[in-house]
Amino acid sequence: MKKIKSVLLVSIVLVIFSCSKDTNENTGIEVPNTESPNVLFIIADDLGKDAINGFSEGTIKPNTPNIDAIRNNGISFSNFWSNPTCSPTRASIITGKYGYRTGVKSVGDELSISETTLQEYISTQTNNKYASAIVGKWHLSGYNSAINPETFGIDYYAGLIRGAVDDYYQWQLSEDGATSQNTEYITEVFTDLSIDWINQQSKPWFMWLAYNAPHTPFHAPPSNMHSQGNLPTYNNGLDPIPYYIAAIEAMDFQIGRLLDDIPEDERNNTIIIFIGDNGTPNQVAQSPYSSATVKNTLYQGGVNVPMFISGNSVSRSGIDNNLITSTDLFATIAEITGSSTNEIHDSKSFKSLFTESTSIRDYQYSELVDGADDEWTISNGTYKLIANSVGMEEMYNLVNDPYENSNLLNGPLSTIEQNAKSELETELTNIRN
Repeated sequence: MKKIKSVLLVSIVLVIFSCSKDTNENTGIEVPNTESPNVLFIIADDLGKDAINGFSEGTIKPNTPNIDAIRNNGISFSNFWSNPTCSPTRASIITGKYGYRTGVKSVGDELSISETTLQEYISTQTNNKYASAIVGKWHLSGYNSAINPETFGIDYYAGLIRGAVDDYYQWQLSEDGATSQNTEYITEVFTDLSIDWINQQSKPWFMWLAYNAPHTPFHAPPSNMHSQGNLPTYNNGLDPIPYYIAAIEAMDFQIGRLLDDIPEDERNNTIIIFIGDNGTPNQVAQSPYSSATVKNTLYQGGVNVPMFISGNSVSRSGIDNNLITSTDLFATIAEITGSSTNEIHDSKSFKSLFTESTSIRDYQYSELVDGADDEWTISNGTYKLIANSVGMEEMYNLVNDPYENSNLLNGPLSTIEQNAKSELETELTNIRN
C-alpha cells in the first residue's frame, strides 16, 4: 500500500511540474520556471502608430490578429519613444545608452565592440543562465557585411547585417560569420530561423527577432500571408500603402507561426515585447501625421511608436501612459531575466508596470543627426522641446496639441510655459553633460 501511495505521489508531482524545462538537481523532476521567463523581443522596422491597430492615428489599418492578441492580452504603451531612425534605436536598446554616448546617432553608424551589450550583461548578471539569439536585421555595424554579431556576446546570430534589402526575395543571409544568397521570402526565413533556434534550447532563452518588414522596398508578399488582394509588382506611380500594409500583415502571419510553434507550457513562461523601431516612412504616412513629421524627424510621428507587452507575469492590461524610452528596454529585459539592478546607464527598468501602476520617468529624450547638425528633443509629458546644435528651437504643448501643429515659440510664452521651457532646458543639459 505504501508503495502504491509513493508511486501515485510521484506521478502527481510529475504532472504538476511538467510545464517547465528547469530540473530540480536533487530529484531530477522538472519544476516551474516562473523566475526565469523566456523573453521574445520582436522589432518591426519602420512601423508607426498610424499603421497598426490600437491607436487613433491613421485610418488604413492592417489585419494583424497575432499582434492584436499581444496588445489585448497585456499592456499598450502610449508614450514609448524611440529614435527616429533604426540604427540609433537598436543601439540604445542593446547598450542602454543614448546615442551621443555610443556614437550611434544616425543610420550606418557603427557600434563599438567595447560596448557591453544587453546579451553580455544578462549573461554576467545571471551566471550564463540564459541562451541568447538575434535573428534578423542587425544594422549596428555600418555596411560591413563581414561582421559577425556573435562577437558582441550573442550566442547565435543569423540574418541581415545591412539595414535594408533591395528585394525581399533576393538577399544576403549572414550566419556563423559567413554570407550566402537567399531567394526565399525574408520575413518567413527569419521566422524559420527563430523557430529552429528556440526548439534547440534547453535553458531559458532571450530571442531578439528583428524583422526588416515593413521597411521598403514596397513589394507583394506571398498571397497567403496578407489580405490586400492581387497586388501587381510595385513601381513608382502606384499607391504604396497596400504594399506597406501587406508587408505588415505578412509579418503578423509569421509571428503567428512562431507563437504557434512554441509549446503551450513554454509559451506560458514567455514574456513577449513588440515594438516599432521608428515612425512610418514618409511615403505612407497617414493623418494626423504628414510626410514631414514621421520617420527621420523628432516629431511625435517619428519617435512615439508602438510598444505592446504581454505574457508571463504581465497581469495588467490596457493602456499605460508612462514616459518610456528605448534605452529603458535594456534594464527592463535585464531585470526580467534576473538582474538585481533596475537602473543602469540611461536605462530605467519599467518591469514594475507589468503588475502595478507607478511612475517611471519624469522626462524622456531622443536625438537625431540631421545632416551636419545634431538635433535632440525632451518632454515632460506635457511640454516638448526640440533643439539643435545651431540654436534652432521648437516647443509644443502635447496635451493641447498632440501632433505639434502650433510652435509655442512663434509667440510670447506664458509664465507657465516659460518655466516649463527653462525646466526642460535644464534637464536637457543634465542629460547631455
